[in-house]
Amino acid sequence: MLSLTLGGIGVVLPLLPTTPFVLVAAIAFANSSERLHNWLLEHRIFGPLIADWRRYGAISRRTKTVSLLSMVALVLISLLLSVPTHVIVIQALFLTASAAFIITRPDSPDS
Repeated sequence: MLSLTLGGIGVVLPLLPTTPFVLVAAIAFANSSERLHNWLLEHRIFGPLIADWRRYGAISRRTKTVSLLSMVALVLISLLLSVPTHVIVIQALFLTASAAFIITRPDSPDS
C-alpha cells in the first residue's frame, strides 16, 4: 500500500516517479492479495501503465511527456524560489537519470 500511495502522490508531484512505485505495488499485490492485484490491473490510470510495462517493457508517449515536463517544471520552480544551489544540483542529477531511463524505454504500441 505504501508503494501504491507513493505512486499516487507521484502523479501530481514531479519528484516522485509514478510507474516504478505502481509496478512494485503490482508485484506485491500479486504475491499477497488477488483482490488488490486485480483492482490495480483494472484501474483506469494505473492499469495501462502496468499492462504496457508487462507486455512490452514500455512507457506510453503521453506518460513520458508528462513525466519530462514535470521534471523541467520542478527545476524551474526551484530556480524561481531560489532554492540552494546544492539542492538544484541534486535534483538535476536525479532527474537527469530518471529522464534517461524514461526516454530509453520503448513507446507502447498504443501511444
